[in-house]
Amino acid sequence: MLILSSKILVIIVAIIHLYILWLEMFAWLTVGKKTFKTIPSEMFEPTKKMAANQGLYNGFLAAGLIWSLFISNSIWENNIRVFFLSCVLIAGLYGSITVSKRIFLVQALPAIIALLVTGITYYS
Repeated sequence: MLILSSKILVIIVAIIHLYILWLEMFAWLTVGKKTFKTIPSEMFEPTKKMAANQGLYNGFLAAGLIWSLFISNSIWENNIRVFFLSCVLIAGLYGSITVSKRIFLVQALPAIIALLVTGITYYS
């Protein structure tokens, strides 16, 4: 049961990062403006390429998490999952310190929960 829970949590974190990819790469000037209200409206056009670059990195995080779902060796599956969840956690903590506390709830907290369940699953 915990193995399934761990995988579901990884899927949720991956979906969050696929959404962030879409938001930052393809919807920065529309949905991005509505989402990031702390950024002055006139800054969205000049930061479009920077946001797309950030979106690409979020896509890599999602890809790594999705990859972990298809690894048949349980040791490597766990290692890859923990690595990418840790990357998400670090990015979420950094974002919550430097940009907005809300990033902790959206990005870091789901990664923490997924890491805890993954650890409990692997070590029990």
